[in-house]
Amino acid sequence: MTTSIINPYLSGNFAPVKEEITAENLQIIGELPSNFSGLFLRSGPNPQFPPIGRYHWFDGDGMVHGVLFSNGKASYRNRYVRTKAFEKEREAGQAIWTGCLEPLQKNNLPPSRFSVFKNTANTTPIWHAGKLLALCEGQEPYILTVPDLETIGSYDYNGKLTHPLCAHPKIDPETEEMMVIGYSMWQKPYLKYSIISANGELLKTVPIDLPRPVMMHDFAITENYTIILDLPLTLNPSPQRVSAGEPWHSFRSNLPSRIGIFKRYGDSDSIRWFEGPAFYIPHTLNAYEEGDEIVMIATRVSAMGISTTVGEPIFYGGQPQLYEWRFNLRTGEWREKMLDDVPAEYPVINERRHGRKNQYGYMSKIATDREYSFNGLIKYDFIRGESQTYEFASGCYNVASVFAPNVTGTAEDDGWLITYVYNEDSKNSELAILDARNIQAGPVARILMPQRVPNGFHCHWVSEAQLHLSK
Repeated sequence: MTTSIINPYLSGNFAPVKEEITAENLQIIGELPSNFSGLFLRSGPNPQFPPIGRYHWFDGDGMVHGVLFSNGKASYRNRYVRTKAFEKEREAGQAIWTGCLEPLQKNNLPPSRFSVFKNTANTTPIWHAGKLLALCEGQEPYILTVPDLETIGSYDYNGKLTHPLCAHPKIDPETEEMMVIGYSMWQKPYLKYSIISANGELLKTVPIDLPRPVMMHDFAITENYTIILDLPLTLNPSPQRVSAGEPWHSFRSNLPSRIGIFKRYGDSDSIRWFEGPAFYIPHTLNAYEEGDEIVMIATRVSAMGISTTVGEPIFYGGQPQLYEWRFNLRTGEWREKMLDDVPAEYPVINERRHGRKNQYGYMSKIATDREYSFNGLIKYDFIRGESQTYEFASGCYNVASVFAPNVTGTAEDDGWLITYVYNEDSKNSELAILDARNIQAGPVARILMPQRVPNGFHCHWVSEAQLHLSK
């Protein structure tokens, strides 16, 4: 049967939009910065047909929303990521595959190279080596054109990719190498780690045997090290049990949290493991080296789960808060401390400081009046131990943001924060651009969207220089 319209992930601003459109000369309230040029991207779930059975927000077909800024003007386009499964369902004129809340369809698995789940390509857009990739947890990437966002097809790095790509690759701003991980639910080794060169060649893949399969949504890098997160959000190791309807994950508070640190070009035998009590890290903000220590800043929850019942919160286990960890490579000791008790998520930085000590970080502030909603942005100054917050007007909600650096600036916070904002009263969406040096001043420009932009996941900024290099 089809899902009821009362499903919270199919109503309000979670509801999908029906049309793929292109709109030029968007209305701008305020003034765009004089040298503000590039492509703002945001991925999210947008089911093309009424789903089968219980629908979870994670199940929706991937749609990328893009706003191109050029010559003082803004244009918008939204396009589905046309994966193999998407095309088969479009040809059938209806949904074929169920989602993560339903038992596996043992005799009707979707076309996917690395997973028994449908590749929705709905989680993260990322630009590397002249290609725009659309990513989904535990799947192969898809290439999109820029700025048109049309799907070219899946990509396997000339046959060298032997594992799925996680949703959060890490790009070194100096070497332009991209580090990726991919985990498996049922097949050893449960984790693989790869390095992709600045020109897009997959250089090395390292198999890493974990004690059990875990959901490793994110990881971190420094200038010389890679940090992997073996945390106790475990995956069901039996496809037969998942097919029978048992949960595909569980948080096991009796297991330790293990943080693995190794040289970027090291192997699995060189991993230094640090163990501590059970917790989960949804997303990392940054990591860097300081003397004998590796410092990592990330969001932390005391437990983590993904709801398997329609109508329950998307996540359970407490509100995420910003923490700092210090791992001493000489003594083996490690410490953690809370940096802020205000619940917030979707951490971002100026990517020019990725893997290096950063002074600033930015988060989306979690709203207190509704589940999985955000109503503002927070800027952290880690050197001064200060923060500033901007809250959007009542009834207005954002999700993730991205930092777009000023191409002529030198200061770390010289740039702009960009995010979509949904107005619950007018049912309209706009794009807010804030000066990252002073977010409390509010948006310097607001771009009115030609249609509603549903709640989604992660953002990315492609500079004008990168766009020219792709031509």
